[in-house]
Amino acid sequence: MSRAYLDHASTSPARPEVVVAMMAWLSGPAAADPARVHTEGRMARAAVEDARERVASLLGARPREVVFTSGATEAINAAVWGAAALRPGGAVVVPAVEHSAVRDASARTGHMVVAPVDGLGRVDVGALFDLAPPGTALVHCQVGNHEVGTLQPVAEVVAGCRDRGVLVHVDAAAAAGHVGVDFAALGADLLSVSAHKLGGPKGAGALLVRRGLRLPPLLVGGDQERARRAGMEDVPAIAGFGAACAALDLSAEAAGARAATDRLLAAALAVPGVVAYGDPDLRLPHIACIGVEDVEAEGVLLGLDQAGVAAHSGSACSSEALEPSPVLEAMGVEAERSLRLSVGWSTTEADVEAFAACFPGVVAHLRALAG
Repeated sequence: MSRAYLDHASTSPARPEVVVAMMAWLSGPAAADPARVHTEGRMARAAVEDARERVASLLGARPREVVFTSGATEAINAAVWGAAALRPGGAVVVPAVEHSAVRDASARTGHMVVAPVDGLGRVDVGALFDLAPPGTALVHCQVGNHEVGTLQPVAEVVAGCRDRGVLVHVDAAAAAGHVGVDFAALGADLLSVSAHKLGGPKGAGALLVRRGLRLPPLLVGGDQERARRAGMEDVPAIAGFGAACAALDLSAEAAGARAATDRLLAAALAVPGVVAYGDPDLRLPHIACIGVEDVEAEGVLLGLDQAGVAAHSGSACSSEALEPSPVLEAMGVEAERSLRLSVGWSTTEADVEAFAACFPGVVAHLRALAG
């Protein structure tokens, strides 16, 4: 049975161009240390710098602002660590719907304060600035939410932070490759991204550091990445990251993703007792989040899986966390019955049709069992 994969927001399959790019650097002399001066090392260095230019081009940054990491989680931790070291004791302001990597890294500073959001999951900018007085170490603001897709007023947050002399970090992991991200135009200090969310390899990401900002590194022990992140660069993964950035067609893929999630939402909302979460219009094009009344999310996910459809839920019963979705709780909506549907570069019309065909029956079956 062919399966429909609707969990691209968790991770997206590697694009064919990525696999080809990585294979060239996995074995033989090509797998050299890019810090070495011999020919093989210089070839590896050239591959890393070529990928750096491609990542920078996608994100509207200078190549020298791109620091390669193992993913967005490391990039986020590096941003928090560095900002806290620059301004010890300063508050770290976190909107309530930020990713767990942002929340947990910020909580470890001992100075995290949480900013409220509205029922669509959008940060309250005024409340956020009230929580960010002079001396604040860092303010976070994601481009778009990873569960409900709501786009955040990130440009307004960044501008306000710059006016206040406060460092700001933008989590673009869910957004990069799906909507335009322009680091230079935003004027942010820091921005994190992960390759596997846009069809690149797992284990590669980047922290963008604004030119002129000298951030103490999280990882020490070597001079790699211009002494901003120690450890030998993962050349195959970095090359794959660059290939993904070069291969994607942002405008075409975003339009296709929006059309696909619109159809998924239409099919889901045609079932009685199903509601949509997040902003219906100002959202990431590839993410749709719904709630199903009277049915546990785990049952829906298992039913869909048995029918050949892979989806995701942020609720406790179906994720590694032992608590309901903090994002949905912060929004004031049902936090234990959500279903996230997300598409990507490889999504087909058949994937959408598979969900539309089986979802009503799955819900009806579960309600009959419960009734």
